[in-house]
Amino acid sequence: MTSDARVAMDNMYRHQRYIYDLTRKYYLFGRDKLIKELPVGATDHICEVGCGTARNLVLLAQKNRQATFYGIDASSEMLKTAAESAASAGLSSRIKLATALSTDFTPALLGHSRPFDRLIYSYSLSMMDDWREALEHGFKQMKPGGTIHVVDFGNQEGLPSWFKKMLGSWLDQFHVRFRPEVREWFEAQQRAGRGKMTYQPVMRGYAYRLDFQTV
Repeated sequence: MTSDARVAMDNMYRHQRYIYDLTRKYYLFGRDKLIKELPVGATDHICEVGCGTARNLVLLAQKNRQATFYGIDASSEMLKTAAESAASAGLSSRIKLATALSTDFTPALLGHSRPFDRLIYSYSLSMMDDWREALEHGFKQMKPGGTIHVVDFGNQEGLPSWFKKMLGSWLDQFHVRFRPEVREWFEAQQRAGRGKMTYQPVMRGYAYRLDFQTV
C-alpha cells in the first residue's frame, strides 16, 4: 500500500465513516468472538492494523481496563471517527491512534517504547494488495512470543455457489478480495519454525479466524 492508497482510502471513507459501523455489523462476522476470546494481559500493549472507526478497540478497552490499545489506519478520515469514538467512551488515554500504512507503522509512532504484545487484523488483509509485506512488517513490530490475530472473509466453502458469486461481486466494489494465500502463508511460517497457527472457519466458511503464536 503506497501513499496514493492513503488518498484513495480517504476518498472512499470520507463520507462512509459516518455510517460504517451501522452497515458493517451486518456482514463483518467473527469480530465479536475474537474480541471476547482475545487473551489480554493487564500490561499488554495491543495494536490493530487497519482499525477503521476503532470499534474493536473501544470494545476491547472497555472489557480490559488495564491494557493499552493502539490503532493505525491508512485513512485519516476514518481516524477522525476513531478519535471521536474513543473520546466519547472516555478511553482516549488508553487508545492511541496514528495514520500509517500496514507496512510502515512502528510502536514508536504510537508513543510506545517496546514491541507490541499482540497484533489484530480484522477484515483488513483482504483490502491489501501488499498483505505479505504487511505481515512481515507486523512480525517485526512484535515481541518474541507475541501473537497475531486475523478475522476476514473466507472462501464460503459451505455456502451455495450463487452466494459466493454475489458476495464476490459486491465486495469488488470496495476493492476487497478473499485471499486463501493468507492461510497458506501462515502455514509456511509454521513449517519454518516461526510459531504455531490455529485456523477455524466462521459461519460455514463465510469468514475465518486465524491465530498465530510466534516464538
